Amino acid sequence: MHEGRHVSRASRFEGASFYRMSETDPLRNVRVVLCETSHPGNIGAAARAMKTMGLYDLHLVAPRAFPDRQAQWRAARAMDVLERATVHTTLDDALCGTAFVVACSARTREMAVPATGAREAAARAIEVARTQQTALVFGNETFGLTTEQVNKCGLLAAIPANPEYPALNLAAAVQVFAYELRLASLGTPGPAPERELAAHEEVEGFYRHLETVMADIGFLDPEHPKKLMPRLRRLFARAGLEREEVNILRGLLKGLSRPRR
Repeated sequence: MHEGRHVSRASRFEGASFYRMSETDPLRNVRVVLCETSHPGNIGAAARAMKTMGLYDLHLVAPRAFPDRQAQWRAARAMDVLERATVHTTLDDALCGTAFVVACSARTREMAVPATGAREAAARAIEVARTQQTALVFGNETFGLTTEQVNKCGLLAAIPANPEYPALNLAAAVQVFAYELRLASLGTPGPAPERELAAHEEVEGFYRHLETVMADIGFLDPEHPKKLMPRLRRLFARAGLEREEVNILRGLLKGLSRPRR
């Protein structure tokens, strides 16, 4: 287990099971992030679900109990996934370095990033994962993902379950998304992406910069922000910001905040 730090890709894939993965396998670039998991057994079951579909990169955000024997029991032969899991205190830390993030939640939000189904979300994630890091984020077993957590992602995805009873166990939800990811990865790859998306921390830095400048010029009232920032997050999430575009936007913000002569 690694606490609050990221190790090199080479060291994270040591072991025979990791070397069986192709160097070009996009599943190598997909991480599964579990937020505030309350039952350690669900962490072990999620690790097992991941390994059956060829996923090994597990990240945990503020789990209630980990490491834990119940997680080990439920993991069965996926102990290598648990041992390489990275523990973080915040979601931002867990998403550091990722270029495309999917929030996995059945609950709709009034104001959130664009939404789609699990299959389309997996296909889009795999497309990016052929060249960059991606992540799927799952919430707590009881209350799921918060709106703030969802809005740190670029896409909201749901499993098309029975509308009369859409609730799925956390590990079951991980299994379904992991299957869709593997299915998408086995398809014929399209042309290599020509765009280099900005990393999560670069986009979040832009949002903080944007909010500060809007408050300084009086466009945003920090005491009564209403839904301005969620709307802007949704707008830019639809665009899928590239690294160069983030640099341009931040340069523009610096110019707007600079006093005129």
